[in-house]
Amino acid sequence: MASQQRRPRAWRPTVVAATVVVAAALAAGPGFAAGSGVVRLAGPPAPRPSAPRTPAATPAPAAPTVPAVTARAPQPGGLTKGVPAFGAYLDYGARGVARIAELSQWLAGADLRVGHTYLPGDRWSNIEGAHGFLDVWADWRTERDDRMLVLNVPMLESNEGGVPDSGVRTLLRQGAAGRFDHHFKALAQRLVELKVPDTVIVLGWEMNGITYTSRCGPDPEAWKKYWNRIVTTMRSVPGQKFRFDFAPTRGRDAIPWTQCYPGDDTVDILGMDSYDQPSGLTFDQQVKEPYGLQEHVDFAKAHGKPISYPEWGLFRNGDNAEYMRRMLGWMDEHKPLYNTLTDYCPHGVWQCRQNPKSSAVYRSVLSGRTDEPAPTTPEPTKPTTPAPPQPSTTPPPTQVHPTECAPVELGDWVEHWLGGKLCLRFDWWSRDR
Repeated sequence: MASQQRRPRAWRPTVVAATVVVAAALAAGPGFAAGSGVVRLAGPPAPRPSAPRTPAATPAPAAPTVPAVTARAPQPGGLTKGVPAFGAYLDYGARGVARIAELSQWLAGADLRVGHTYLPGDRWSNIEGAHGFLDVWADWRTERDDRMLVLNVPMLESNEGGVPDSGVRTLLRQGAAGRFDHHFKALAQRLVELKVPDTVIVLGWEMNGITYTSRCGPDPEAWKKYWNRIVTTMRSVPGQKFRFDFAPTRGRDAIPWTQCYPGDDTVDILGMDSYDQPSGLTFDQQVKEPYGLQEHVDFAKAHGKPISYPEWGLFRNGDNAEYMRRMLGWMDEHKPLYNTLTDYCPHGVWQCRQNPKSSAVYRSVLSGRTDEPAPTTPEPTKPTTPAPPQPSTTPPPTQVHPTECAPVELGDWVEHWLGGKLCLRFDWWSRDR
């Protein structure tokens, strides 16, 4: 399955300018910034700029517009009792922060409480959280107490550099011996300095695969010791409240992910990156396969850990509305601490135009969601003989328009944003002013 776990590497966003009211409404819809371009081996892009972006290079995003929510008890770090937090990976920089509000609008004001980004894995200075890169994410997180910042952190530099197993083995052993401790201490200090000490750290994600230098397979024992050393180092920084998310890919991949598990003392969340792959695999098979969705849930329960889905979405089976419906239902049933859809092509539903059926499912389930999950679909019951139909005494509803004007059909999407249908008066040209 290792070769089937590979996914696109990156995407090149395009910006759509809105010049009129109708265009502005349409710009917030699916495909607002359609992805394209180069392929990568796994996961959303662990960004690799040669130098960190600074706020001066990217305009500050508008503050998200989120409807007021009552009867909730917000807790620090996005933990609201009984309410699963969700969001989407939209971009790794300031553009990703701005799009949280835009996606919320598309979802009729749904409360997206999770912001998700990745540290560049090209060099140690970026893994340390170089100044200017995380600031905009920290600002978004601290605007509300019940938000959650999820940060993927590589365990080694040159994380997508194609380092051979022998080189990975050497680096893992060096890390287990403490050679790289100071880099992770610097990152922890940076996050505390930015007032986001409760960040969820997805450390060395997809370690059971073959893509990243941070992988486990070349030396599982050294990998586990290194993970434990990083966690201990970051927890030693005063003021920290980090939670560490162990997030393999679904399935066996190159090595069973259970062989990489570093222990309950240093794992706070049991995550899983789960995409709709390989080709032809049904959702039921994704649940039942070795090291699949069910084993993930069972393992987390046995170890007393909450679950998460830092990455999930479409992939090898195209625009698969059934997968989208079943995955959303699975998460409503099992209530992960958080989930973030990977929202670029081919995985996404808002910034990717090629999945309209799945987009409709995602939107119908999550639109307006601010509190408890939507009720799950009840199991089918045994058929019974229906009672004979009774004649209705109430006439069916009809669409009524004012007698002095004619409706203008603009389509459901535009009418949604305008708040109703437009109606053009017959005598608009001669009406007294």
